[in-house]
Amino acid sequence: MFIREKKIDCTDYREVDIIPRTDNAERAVRGKRKKREKETEPKQKDLNDKNARRYLVQLGNGNFKIGDLHISCTYDDKNYPKTVEEAEKIVTNYIRRIAYRQSKLQLEEPMKYILVTEYEFDKDGNTLTRIHHHIIMNGGIKREEIEVMWTKERINWKRYESDKEYREWLYSRLIGWVNADRLQMNENGIEGLCKYITKNPKGKKRWSSSRNLVRPLPRNPADHKYSRAQVEKLAKSPDAGREFFERKFPDYNITSIKPEYYKDTGWHIYLKMWRKQPKTVPKRKQNQKKKSNGVIPKRE
Repeated sequence: MFIREKKIDCTDYREVDIIPRTDNAERAVRGKRKKREKETEPKQKDLNDKNARRYLVQLGNGNFKIGDLHISCTYDDKNYPKTVEEAEKIVTNYIRRIAYRQSKLQLEEPMKYILVTEYEFDKDGNTLTRIHHHIIMNGGIKREEIEVMWTKERINWKRYESDKEYREWLYSRLIGWVNADRLQMNENGIEGLCKYITKNPKGKKRWSSSRNLVRPLPRNPADHKYSRAQVEKLAKSPDAGREFFERKFPDYNITSIKPEYYKDTGWHIYLKMWRKQPKTVPKRKQNQKKKSNGVIPKRE
């Protein structure tokens, strides 16, 4: 058995796994590996798998920021879809309308999104119940405009901007409840939101995303950089090895270190971190620096 360090990057977000590997496991996959540029996307489009949920967190943290949006959509009784496929067709058309509106407004960044559809069936397993959608998308459009597009009506945007009664009529024609909120971020990015929309106490979830997202990129694994005794010492230390890892990854702010012990393989350590951003000099200080360099002559 040996220790492997595995890094996965998605723009400024990085996850590091320090995990034991056995020679038998390596021999089993030897000769089958292919060079790949991106992390393998989960084969199943459902989110009932731990690895799929982790991939979604990496995707969310690597592509969305403060000012972007989280949209929740439901259906009223009159517009309730009969199948999951019908619901996904409705929400896909909704996303297309938002993307078209973005193009008309000539925003700098085209629409990018992650869509999660959640649903259940009744006790007989026949009738679709509690179906709703979560969309994480880039900002740029007013939240009120995004919400009012959750309708089957064709929207006259010039009239929408000038006619209050028309706006109120459009809101009365929504096909269900809809709410657009700005993303709330902390030291873990939007991991909390991603975990919330992928929680699985019961029911099922399916997901999809736009093609223009930056995908998680696995770096070449590094083997034998740690001994088992070293990993155990780090895992059991009061700070879980934080001081050691901060020296090892000086270009990153480490936000999470999680040691876990498994009976069969021993200690594993999982880290999450963000690339440090270069410090910017305020304009006022820049101007003062220019003056001190002789741009403005000194008084005698």
